[in-house]
Amino acid sequence: MTDNPEELNRLRKIQQGDVRTASRLIRGIEDNLPDAKTAIRRIFSHTGRAHVVGFTGAPGAGKSTLVDAMITVFRRQAKTVGVLAVDPTSPFTGGAILGDRVRMQSHAEDPGVFVRSLATRGALGGLSKAVGDAVHVMDAMGKEMIMIETVGAGQQEVDIINHSHTVIVVLIPGMGDEIQAIKAGVMEIADIFVINKADREGAGRLENELIAMLNMVSQFPGDWRPPIIRIGNLADAEAFRESVEELAVSVNDHYQRLVETGLLGDRLRRKAIMEIHEALHDAILAPVLTDLAQSGEMDRIVERILNKESDPYTIADEIARKYPTRPKKSEKE
Repeated sequence: MTDNPEELNRLRKIQQGDVRTASRLIRGIEDNLPDAKTAIRRIFSHTGRAHVVGFTGAPGAGKSTLVDAMITVFRRQAKTVGVLAVDPTSPFTGGAILGDRVRMQSHAEDPGVFVRSLATRGALGGLSKAVGDAVHVMDAMGKEMIMIETVGAGQQEVDIINHSHTVIVVLIPGMGDEIQAIKAGVMEIADIFVINKADREGAGRLENELIAMLNMVSQFPGDWRPPIIRIGNLADAEAFRESVEELAVSVNDHYQRLVETGLLGDRLRRKAIMEIHEALHDAILAPVLTDLAQSGEMDRIVERILNKESDPYTIADEIARKYPTRPKKSEKE
């Protein structure tokens, strides 16, 4: 890779924690700009030091309030913090509807905290496709704790495991779908369960249901049985603070267990495989799909399938033979 002075200057600013430079890069990642991909290639070797924590759960479970409180705890521990809040996509602008400016305002002036919103833009799992690269940016900035808060999109929430070392599943009693939420795949990915708003009726029943389901597991990876932490009403400030501190201790303990048992390496490999898949999609499949759309061939293919003149598998074989490699750039490009 050439030592482009502009790229080197951007890398230096990001490593120095420059929020404006990092924000511009993350926006470029969201917009899939080639310049942003070049920057990620350059900063990649400067990543891998952060502890990434994912928060997932149904909309309205109080994830944002919880993340905000966790920022306070980690800052008391003198740790730098990055937050990626994945919000629904605006149908008008394509941007995040909620946005980082209306959340976590108490940390807005703290140079040790960087909060950034990402729009889902149709991504499954309540996660933006840009999350992985945005994590790399915050990692290169030197953020020691990076928290990802998902939008809460139901059964596809399991995507969070591909981006996080520690996954926190946030549940609340009284929604009438506790078991459905647990069965949606989160049981397998949860490292820590949080019963938020635990002062509500039904909190004890929800905890018993979780305990019963955990008791059905014969052995947990690394002998880590996911703890269940109850967090009560925010109005009871002292009790709320103590329960959030308990959660922070569990987060740190879990990461230590991953390191001690070698399971951290397994999670890093899984993330690497996912990133390779996405990079191959961008490098090989995306250009083919763009070429088919721009040439009008996609419309003809769709008609063939609708008329039952062919099938998707035969079409895929035909396209694979036509594009053994990605479409070559024209001379004008």
